[in-house]
Parts: sequence; structure tokens; C-alpha cells
Amino acid sequence: MTESSTAPTAHNRFKFSPIVDRKPLRWPNGARVAVWVIPNIEHFLFDRPSTSLVSVTASLVPDVLNYSWRDYGNRVGIWRMIEVMERYGVKGTVALNADVCGEYPQIIEAGKKLGWEWMGHGKNNSTLMAGLPEAEERQMIQEIYDVISQSTGKKPRGWLGPALSETHNTLDLLAETGFDYVADWVNDEQPYSMRVKSGRMTSIPYSVEINDIPAVLELKLSPAAFGQMIKDQFDVLYEDGAASGRVMSICLHPFIIGHPFRSKYFAEALKHITSREEVWLTTGSEIIDAYREQTK
Repeated sequence: MTESSTAPTAHNRFKFSPIVDRKPLRWPNGARVAVWVIPNIEHFLFDRPSTSLVSVTASLVPDVLNYSWRDYGNRVGIWRMIEVMERYGVKGTVALNADVCGEYPQIIEAGKKLGWEWMGHGKNNSTLMAGLPEAEERQMIQEIYDVISQSTGKKPRGWLGPALSETHNTLDLLAETGFDYVADWVNDEQPYSMRVKSGRMTSIPYSVEINDIPAVLELKLSPAAFGQMIKDQFDVLYEDGAASGRVMSICLHPFIIGHPFRSKYFAEALKHITSREEVWLTTGSEIIDAYREQTK
């Protein structure tokens, strides 16, 4: 039998829940919107294709053009992101490839000084989760958990799969290891509980549209248009959040947003968001803890 024929036709991880039928969600200090910013800090292997700006070389090995374009993020882009986020009092919740800990330790040290949170984001961004045998996936997740814990001094609670990839076992293995929230499921504006075999797992809102990779590489948006998109998303969530609290994620990659002509509009978007009073600038774990406090 093929893999597709043996896969379940339903995920059975949660029940359908229309947001209009839920009890109102309230954030600390009356905030309407919980805003979390997720820098995806990643390591890419040199011997294979990956996220590319220029398609003509994307299938080459090595693809020096696109590899070095991505490498800009850790050499330059993240440091510009840090400056912009610090200017507006925003702490990052980093989606962290475990290989970053050994390859770019200066970034880890900077994040620790800033009080940023660290989520697991796979081993590197050239190795996806989909298709992994259960035993291999269990071992990989445990190694990622251990490396991040040792390098950052804190056990990671959150997880974002590389390319938001999972197997049918991923959620159970994450909970078994010690992770307790996941950003892979981009189907809501509020957290919700997920079924796992042991431990617990909560989905946190993440976005594949308020996200610089799809916006720039697929939708071909200008930096100004992407900045306006962030503002517009916030404005509507701010109005909706008066009735029941919402979560806004801003999902970014230093090799894209960290370029000067894009970071300008990222800064403008943060200035717009922080000009409103009923906003909670926060981290993934704080959002999950506030949600669980109301739903326990």
C-alpha cells in the first residue's frame, strides 16, 4: 500500500470551533491584541537548494547566489532586526534551528541579553520533518530540545516545524519531549487545545501571509505594500479584539526583512502598532499561559 492510502483521512487533533461561538478571551491589562514577533533564525546546508530569490540558479549545487543571499540574514539582517525591535520595545520569540546554536553563537548570546524566547524550529532549514520514521523523528526532536536548552539556558516550550512540516506523529512526539505549544497550524486568531497521547499541546496563531517569505517571494509585494499589510492586519484585529482578544503574529526572516529597504517599513509598522494603547507586546509562552489561565 502507498503512504497516501494508509494515512488517516482526518487529523482528530481538535474539534471544529467557530470563533463567534467561544467565550470572550481577555488579555492582560485589557489589551485587545496580543502581538508576537517571530524572527526565524535559520541555518541552511550548502549542498542542496532551499529558499531562493533568483530561480535561474536555484537548482545548482552549490547555489552560491541564493545561499549567500540567505547567509546575509545571520551576518547582517538579524542585527538590524534587533535594533528595530528594541526601538519599539518588542521582544522576539525566535523560531530557532538547533544548528544555529553551534554555527552562530553570537546570535544566541545577543538574544539571551535581550530576554528573547526560543522555540524549536527543527535541526536546520534544509531538513524537513515530513516523511521521517517515528524513531528517527523522536530522536531528532529530543536532540533539538537538548541543544537549544543547553545553548540558551532555557528549555524551549514552543515549536515551529521547518516549512511548518509535520508527520502524523509530530505533535505526540513534541509533547512527549516537553514542548507544549506549536505554531504549525495557521487556522485561527486565538490559541486552542490539541489532542496528544501524553502531556499537553496548544496551538498558537501563526501566519503564512503576515510573513515575509510568501509576501516577497510569492506575492511579489513591495516593501511598502508588505508594511501596509502588517498595519491593516493589526487595525482589523484591534477592532475585533474589543469583543474578544486576538493574537497577531508577525513572521519574519532576517535574510528578507533585514535588508535596509525592507526594514524601514517593518519599523513603520511597529511604530503604528505601538501607537495604540490596548496592545500587548508579548512572547509565545506568555500568550499560551494567559490563554490557559482563562480556559483551565
